[in-house]
Amino acid sequence: MSQSTKLTERIKRAKTLSQILRVHTKKYAEPVVEHVAQSYDPYRVLVSTMLSLRTKDATTALASKRLFAVAPTIKKLHHLSSHTIQKLIYPVGFYKTKAKHLLRMSDIVLTCHQGKIPNKETDLLALPGVGRKTANLVLSLSFQQDTICVDTHVQRISNRFDLVRTHTPYETEKSLQRVLPKKYWQKWNMWLVMWGQNVCVPISPKCSQCPLLDVCPQRGVTHSR
Repeated sequence: MSQSTKLTERIKRAKTLSQILRVHTKKYAEPVVEHVAQSYDPYRVLVSTMLSLRTKDATTALASKRLFAVAPTIKKLHHLSSHTIQKLIYPVGFYKTKAKHLLRMSDIVLTCHQGKIPNKETDLLALPGVGRKTANLVLSLSFQQDTICVDTHVQRISNRFDLVRTHTPYETEKSLQRVLPKKYWQKWNMWLVMWGQNVCVPISPKCSQCPLLDVCPQRGVTHSR
């Protein structure tokens, strides 16, 4: 099969999968950052996303609530001590490091960006504790920019769907941009996070219950339920 034929098939499969996911993910709870995004506050989206790294959604939600009760704005956050932030966000993963990153981030935003969360990828990536995943999620949820946020669920499931054959998040992001219709870029992360938490789990995915089974190549799946 030629490369152009493979690409055409992946584009077609990506469209079909997106249409099915859009319907079947509605019954699952949205990731906590999606709820925060409804506030239309880039500061809250950025902070919640930073807290969510290596942390379960329920823990992130409670930590974000405690922190925002004390620091509803970036200026308020900047006035807190690292120790106070640690107490507020515990037990998120790497809470001591995240507290330092949050303080340094607030300092840079207030000093270099007039207190406004930047809406450019390069500026976001220059902030401590912000990688491509966080930057893309902030750009997508806060500024409605067409980006693809790649986390562990997107990495795993996009490869199982055989939309990509990649090993790193950056490779996955760039490969998905070639096959995924742009109108689905902003939703892809949310859909696959929900799917990855409930159906396409890392070990022994629930393929027998999956409405995508007829479309999914199950690439790399050796055991399923």
